[in-house]
Formats: sequence, structure tokens, C-alpha cells
Amino acid sequence: MLLGLIVSRQTGISTEGSAVDEALAKIPRVLPTELRDRVGALEGSLGWTSRPREPQPPATEIVLTLAAAIRRKRRALIRYATPGREETDRIVAPYGLVFHAAKWYLAADDERSGEIRTFRVDRVRSAELRPERASPPEGFDAIEHVERSIAATPWGWRLEIVFDTTLEEAKRRIPRWVGEPEQIEEGVLLRAHSDDLDAAARMLASLGWSFTVREPDELRESLRRVADVVWSAVS
Repeated sequence: MLLGLIVSRQTGISTEGSAVDEALAKIPRVLPTELRDRVGALEGSLGWTSRPREPQPPATEIVLTLAAAIRRKRRALIRYATPGREETDRIVAPYGLVFHAAKWYLAADDERSGEIRTFRVDRVRSAELRPERASPPEGFDAIEHVERSIAATPWGWRLEIVFDTTLEEAKRRIPRWVGEPEQIEEGVLLRAHSDDLDAAARMLASLGWSFTVREPDELRESLRRVADVVWSAVS
């Protein structure tokens, strides 16, 4: 239980008003002394390969309402707020909840646009079930839909990289939320976005393929820094 709470805090998966920190403080008090010391040793010695996420938690009641709509195959009325715009009421058919990079997303058919859209759940101000039935298209994958939506959203730096590998291998190794590789004459082209060029450089270096950076020029500087760090570590 304590490990689950620790991971919850690290990843930011908790919903608004979550009592994770309170539980982490209270549970050890009721453990036998020996077990409490062993758990404390584990927490103190456990390392993470990723930085703690800055959570943007949605309201617990909203998450539970949307989950109920998905399970019962019902539509929902949500009040949704986007940056710089007024809140709007929307009737949606929720198909799946997805947690990615410390954010909750909802894949849902939006009655207004007539399309399956991706909504940030922390921007949903209210949600209520409606009586109308709604079922997802056959074979619909909410995770794949959200990952492709994230990859298609323009933000941060625009990246274009051409890899010397096969399209099959690129699709297998590169997460869908990063971007959708495509075959071109020179190799495999990846169009993506990143707000951290050093992190992007480390990811590219980890793939183990030769590649050419089309843009931006600043990514080349990040790659040089990563190469210098690696060279210093092995020399």
C-alpha cells in the first residue's frame, strides 16, 4: 500500500484533494517497529529515473462521473474551460480516461464538432450523466487516440529528424505520443514537438540509430552537450 502511495505521489496521478501525503504520514505510525523501519529504508533508498511530475489534478467527483459514463455507455454533460476562452457546456460520449505525463485526458465524441476529441480533465469544471446511450466505435483505442492527439498538438520547439532505420523499427521504438514516423526517400522522418531540447537529445541518443536533424538548429547544440557528457563518462 505504501509503495502504491509513493508511486502515486511521484507520478502525479492523484486527483484533487487526494490524501496521499496524509496517508503516507499516518500509515507508518500503525506498523510494527521492524516493518516501519524496513519500509522507511526502502523509501529512503529508492531512486527514480524520471523527475517528480508536477500534478494538475482533476476533481475526484468529475473523474468518477466520467468513469461511470464510460462504463455504462452513457453520454455526459460537461462544462469545459480552455485557456483564454469562456467556459462552454458540451454533450459528449466518453470513451476512455487516459493518464499521461501527470495529466488526465478524456477521449470522447464531442456532439458540437461531431468528432472524437481529446479533453484535459483538469479543465472540466462539472460533469453529469445523461440518459442517452453512447458506444465507442468498434476497435476504438482511447490510449492510441490520446497519444496521437498529443503528438499532433503544436507546442514548444518543432523537431524534424530523419533516421537511418526501418519504418517498422521506428514505429516499434518511438512512442505514439512523440510523433508518427513516416517513410521518405532519405530514411524515416519524425515530426515532433518538445519544450526541453536536452531531454529530446537524450531520447534521440538512446535510440542508437544514425540520424540527421533538419530542425531546429538549437537541437544540434543540445546533442553536442549530451555527447560531451557521454564522452566524459567513458574517457
